[in-house]
Amino acid sequence: MIYLQLFLSFLKIGLFGFGGGLAIFSLIQHEIETYGWMTQEEFVDILAISQVTPGPIGINCATYVGYTATGSVWGSMLATTAIIIPSLFIMLAICKLYFVISTRFQRNIYFTRTMYTLRLSVLGMIAAAALLLIKPINQPSVSFIDWRSWVIFVIACIISIIPLFVKKADAVRGKAVVVVHRFIQIISNPIVLIVLSGYVGYLIYA
Repeated sequence: MIYLQLFLSFLKIGLFGFGGGLAIFSLIQHEIETYGWMTQEEFVDILAISQVTPGPIGINCATYVGYTATGSVWGSMLATTAIIIPSLFIMLAICKLYFVISTRFQRNIYFTRTMYTLRLSVLGMIAAAALLLIKPINQPSVSFIDWRSWVIFVIACIISIIPLFVKKADAVRGKAVVVVHRFIQIISNPIVLIVLSGYVGYLIYA
């Protein structure tokens, strides 16, 4: 019976948990309180573990809750599968729809302009998320921690977009910039850039 409860609960969470991550924790907590799968202290511990382990927080939480509630790997697999099923089928449908539309209207100027505008919107949303993350917790009205934060942010942005211009230069100058191009590719790798930014931040603010 508990396996059926787990499956239906996390299927519902996956279907109606808009916002993902931290936004669905309240839904998971409601289901836990409804069926009494664990104590509040255990749930708080699971939240902490979900945040420090790799992968989406909501899926991590479902995995841990499923294991804790049933005491078996099958419970964790069931909860994890249930929470991703709605997103999987919805995204497959959207991707199929996009493929059909983009194939049929790829030469349509209005479709091209619409997709270009959407890309700019996504870029703005990413920039907004970055600005929110870099705000001081105790000073929400302050944009950045200090001027050094601006410097780190600007340098990281420049390094991220440099490969676009290096590729163009590489095509024009041949092998003259191959070495520089390779170095830029390495340093602009998202993982390398995150590690370097974290190290610089540690040296400055530690």
